[in-house]
Amino acid sequence: MAPWIILGTALLFAAFLLFHRHLKQRRRERIMASSLTPEQRATVERLVPLVRRLPASIRASLEGKINLFLDQITFRGQNGLEVTDDMRLSIAAQACLLIVNSPVWYDTLRNVLIYPSAFLTNRNTHDGQFVHENSHATLGESWARGPVILSWDHALHGGLDAEDGHNVVIHEFAHQLDGLSGHTNGIPLLRKGQAYAGWEKAMLDAFQDQVRRVENGQSTLIDPYGATSHQEFFAEAIVTFFERPLAMRDQMPALYEQLARLLALDPAQWD
Repeated sequence: MAPWIILGTALLFAAFLLFHRHLKQRRRERIMASSLTPEQRATVERLVPLVRRLPASIRASLEGKINLFLDQITFRGQNGLEVTDDMRLSIAAQACLLIVNSPVWYDTLRNVLIYPSAFLTNRNTHDGQFVHENSHATLGESWARGPVILSWDHALHGGLDAEDGHNVVIHEFAHQLDGLSGHTNGIPLLRKGQAYAGWEKAMLDAFQDQVRRVENGQSTLIDPYGATSHQEFFAEAIVTFFERPLAMRDQMPALYEQLARLLALDPAQWD
């Protein structure tokens, strides 16, 4: 084949890819600029009352990102569960709270699996001689490139109660946010100008205090499960940031400041 034909074919293919990317970006921008219908907005405010406290300046961003989430994600009911629009809107709204004022996105996520309630997962343990398979009830799981798996009973309750310090959707999507760096380890992609040294000190100090308190049987602001690992502490800290912001700002000011910079949000100031 003549070199000019090969070159021409390559150029045409490159042009096609660029045009396709352009169309995809334009479509994404149109979705992001769209609003929820009045009925959808009422559903979100009913099922996720935390969104009512959002500043007006970012409410439009939340609605656009909810629409983009709904366009991108396939919700799959498990164990006979029929997925409804209420389920989709509740989960999408909670997931998008984390990135409502952020340039990052759940790019690799395509599926959310929803069980009616807590579901059984298998975990292998090794006692030094034998491998044991154990089953236990799980409220949610998040895999690096998807899917996210949720118990609807707990996802619904977490959205409805914005002050109890428990939210399985925010927890699992905090893992998704964490994993955008390539590793789910409690060190997410930080915002421009946010120093890793400051992040590391605030997180490690708070994590070590959490572990010490749990080991000593003391109460903790952040759910005790956060003492399990750095990544679980990050996820539970995000939940506390949204659900108990005033207490976190008062009791853990360095950690609160780092999370506020990461998410470009200040929920302690919301009405």
